[in-house]
Amino acid sequence: MAINPRRFHVTELDFDDIKSNFKKFLKGQTEFTDYDFEGSGMNILLDTLAYNTHYLAYNVNMAMNEAFLDSALLRSSVISHAKTIGYTPRSARAPIAYIDVLLNTSALSTATLPKGSVFTSSVDEVNYTFVTNSDYIINPVNGILRFINVPIYEGTLITTTYIVDKMNPDQRFILTSNRADTTTLKVSVQNSSSDTTTTVYNLAEDISSITDSGTYYFLQEIEEGKFQVYFGDGIIGQELSDGNLVILEYIVTNKELANSANIFSAVGSINGINDITVSTISSAIGGAEPETIESIRYNAPLDYSSQGRAVTTKDYELIIPKIFPNTKSIQVWGGEDNDPPKYGEVFASVQTTSGNNLTVSQKNNIINRLKNYNIASIRTTLIDVETTNLYLNGSFKYDSSKTTKTKSQLESIVKNNIISYNNDELEQFDGIFRYSKFTRIIDNSDSSILSSIVRVKMEKQIFPLLNTGSEQYIINFSNQLYHPHMGHNNLSGGITQSTGFKIFGEVNTVYIDDDGNGNLRLYYLISGGQRIYVDENIGTIDYEKGIFVINSLNITSVENSDNSIEIIVIPASLDVVPVRNQIIKIDIANLQVLGEIDTVQSGTSIAAVDYSTTGVLY
Repeated sequence: MAINPRRFHVTELDFDDIKSNFKKFLKGQTEFTDYDFEGSGMNILLDTLAYNTHYLAYNVNMAMNEAFLDSALLRSSVISHAKTIGYTPRSARAPIAYIDVLLNTSALSTATLPKGSVFTSSVDEVNYTFVTNSDYIINPVNGILRFINVPIYEGTLITTTYIVDKMNPDQRFILTSNRADTTTLKVSVQNSSSDTTTTVYNLAEDISSITDSGTYYFLQEIEEGKFQVYFGDGIIGQELSDGNLVILEYIVTNKELANSANIFSAVGSINGINDITVSTISSAIGGAEPETIESIRYNAPLDYSSQGRAVTTKDYELIIPKIFPNTKSIQVWGGEDNDPPKYGEVFASVQTTSGNNLTVSQKNNIINRLKNYNIASIRTTLIDVETTNLYLNGSFKYDSSKTTKTKSQLESIVKNNIISYNNDELEQFDGIFRYSKFTRIIDNSDSSILSSIVRVKMEKQIFPLLNTGSEQYIINFSNQLYHPHMGHNNLSGGITQSTGFKIFGEVNTVYIDDDGNGNLRLYYLISGGQRIYVDENIGTIDYEKGIFVINSLNITSVENSDNSIEIIVIPASLDVVPVRNQIIKIDIANLQVLGEIDTVQSGTSIAAVDYSTTGVLY
């Protein structure tokens, strides 16, 4: 079918295509049939028209992208879409430390540590201020005035007061900094400047429970990353009146910069006492940037689908970080997937931003708050994170004619890339160690690297209670262990090795290995490295399940300075997978990847390589 030359095509969006369509259209007109569209002034006009059309098309496309949560790029758009489904993004987070404060005096019968009390600490030679966010009152215990386990927040305590003016349609109650930590926010409403009666308002989390007289406030992120507080309308939540004073108290923080602060000193006196001793219970952790656009895009639909109820594991994965903001990653599994199965329970493991396990009080707080979300009689159990370390010993060959870098420089580049891989892809619940991907990272570190080979071992730690009698220890690697045949490597300790420790009744430092038949053995070393076995059956090893059971050891001391015993084994697969509450990470301190100039040339013969000492085969 013939195409009408007068017809204007509007489907193209590229600048050159748009300009070409203009030319075709004009050439189809009788007035411009003899025009030179390339060399005349008309070319400038066509460029201008094409540019304007392209510009408008681009803007329309971007505007349409901003209309959907999945494709929006601007933070304001993402936040707006999240708000429509009831999701409030996470604000900046202040690092929190816990301290004991001792007042060295006997003159007081009671003492108060007021809200806003200031303590200082330094990180990398930069001073930071920490403050309390509540009042603490104590009486002497055995004549000692000690505030115990007091949380202090990095930052400055800010108080902002607004007078309600309902005639002002533009009035908003705003936290004045985009570094405000909304978890520290305290909202109260004073009746008036002359009536100091004050009511504390709570953050509305479940709209179904809010009455017309409920003293709740709502929170939303607005422009520039700041947060706005707003109140009910008399139908959902109590409405404010003219002349009310809205008082906002919150902490403005430097976010992650003060993480790891651990030595604190009081600023000024407390109850008139200047002789103050501050002891650190736990270092500052939890400082973090506001929630990212990607995180909002991921979490908002999940929050909406949960409808404030914990039904699926995804619901728990969303709700627990809201309850405990210092969550770095989380793993949740049902009781039917537990080992052994426990029906009617939900198991969760939380990796904190500090890397420490949850304290007993933190676990109890999470479990109690989850009761508001649990359905029926489902119980929640919080399990500590278990870390499986990878001992990697490998080498790579490189062509020295293709690089000006030295051997040590290449080794440093490779090690830095491995550290990045560990930080970015491991050290989280879904971080699987893939051997082929790992060796590609080594091979791609420099164009001169030709090949690499790495030996993989797994390590877990046990922390025995010393001198407490015989104890049983169970270590679960949750990965199948290398066991090619019965009696494998019997004379040299099977696939197991350990760090040293001492047991009751034995003067020598002892170690653990296995006999290749599923039995764990205890031995000590004499000159020449010969093993003398103290007990050839101290427990069992299940090669298929990766489970060690050590029976009845009365351990009196250990070699490691951290009071641990390391159990090191060889996995059956070079891919190592974390299961349930386990996290895989590379032990950087024991990482060995050495470079070697490749001397092999095409057409030459080389001796066979003994892979039992270099890498993949064991």
